[in-house]
Amino acid sequence: MFTSNPFAALTEIIPVATMQAYVIAMMIFVVAGTIIDVVHKRSKEYFDGFTKEMEKRAKRPVSNKGGLLIKTVTNEVLTSSEFKNPKRRLSHLLTMYGFIFFVAATAIMIFGYGDQADAGIWGLLWHVGALMLCVGGYWFWFDIRVDVAAEGLAWNDLDFRRDVFILSMLAMCTFALLWSFTGSMLMFVLFIASSTLLFTTVIWSKFAHMFFKPAAAFQKKVIWESGARENLPDIPDLSSAEVKEKFPDIPTYMGDNPPYMGPGINREPPRHY
Repeated sequence: MFTSNPFAALTEIIPVATMQAYVIAMMIFVVAGTIIDVVHKRSKEYFDGFTKEMEKRAKRPVSNKGGLLIKTVTNEVLTSSEFKNPKRRLSHLLTMYGFIFFVAATAIMIFGYGDQADAGIWGLLWHVGALMLCVGGYWFWFDIRVDVAAEGLAWNDLDFRRDVFILSMLAMCTFALLWSFTGSMLMFVLFIASSTLLFTTVIWSKFAHMFFKPAAAFQKKVIWESGARENLPDIPDLSSAEVKEKFPDIPTYMGDNPPYMGPGINREPPRHY
């Protein structure tokens, strides 16, 4: 059951070429929507200008860009280490990898297996990916979402542009599983409808964010490695004689023997993003 190719049964009423054309059309919508989003928000123009400004403020050349790139991929991309809230991080990872498994397996089964009923590992990844999407997505929607967790809004408080991405994605994976398990054509139609909504509303969703987020994380690492520090002031050596002479109370207060100042930001769980 879990290794089956749910698209195989459709070949009796929908040609494989039509399914392949649909997948290609959705890919075009994603690329076009991402480009429109980047142009509309002038993201590239901003990052290029900010990079040039930081290059002027750099105090040293950055020779280990390869290492910083690897660190970006392993931390921000593969493990999402920027999320300090473990629940938010786990939900994000489940959703991210579930989406990758589901979409990749869909394309491979449609283009590579056609009317073959058993797709092996790709059928398994399709079902597992959809389940991961459901777990991570519903967990996020009902428990972790910013407006619900931090602002006390109802879980069903909706805004189309804000919520179309997560809701259409949840609908896609939910109806996909229901269609696979029941064979209902109604579930298939709802699956295609929600998939189409997801991929045609990229301009309002987080797709563009997913593409340029790693680039922004890498840029930030390069800036800090160069000493530019994103326009933040340098932190002096609190143990140096010059600092102790100029600010006699700071080394003791912040460095050598800092006082206990209470729990601070650990006073409550990190639920604000």
